Amino acid sequence: MKRQELNDLTPADIDIKLHDNQEALQNLRFQKALQQLEDPIRINHLKKEIAQLKTIKKEFDLGIRGGKDAE
Repeated sequence: MKRQELNDLTPADIDIKLHDNQEALQNLRFQKALQQLEDPIRINHLKKEIAQLKTIKKEFDLGIRGGKDAE
């Protein structure tokens, strides 16, 4: 996903997307261990997207983004 698309997600959507990405990363790691992975760069992209999602989630928790305490 592009950064702008990530910014438009709600906290609930972020949790779902984060969970899905973590499962996908685990599956890619299994494929890598079994030497069945066709696109190894996808692991790096998923790790980067997971980090971005965690950052956005933390911003919601801290109130930096319009989350719980949004006026």
